[in-house]
Formats: sequence, structure tokens, C-alpha cells
Amino acid sequence: MVKVNGEEKDAAGKTVAEYVESAGFNVARVVVEINETIVPKGKYAETTLRDGDSVEIVCFMGGG
Repeated sequence: MVKVNGEEKDAAGKTVAEYVESAGFNVARVVVEINETIVPKGKYAETTLRDGDSVEIVCFMGGG
């Protein structure tokens, strides 16, 4: 299990790119942090989530 934004998810074994897309996030508007380290967007497809990882996904929103 992987903790994503404070909730346990069955995401171990997925890449960051796979998880972000399957969860409905717009990859262009998010920043992903795994175990307190920001993952560069260019590494999303090759970074695999592991059991026990703590992931934070932050979405950027426009407005005014």
C-alpha cells in the first residue's frame, strides 16, 4: 500500500505517470513528491511507487 495525500491506496508497482493518469490528475498541472522528495516530471514514467511510500500530489489551479 502507498499513502497518497494521506489515504492508503493500492498503487505499489505503478509508475508515477500511471498513477497520476489513473487517478484523473492533469499531469501538466501537478507536482509529485515521494517520501519528501520532489519527482521531476521527466522521471514520472520511470519512477515506480513502492509499498510504504508516502506520496503527495499537489495540483496547480488558476483563478483570480
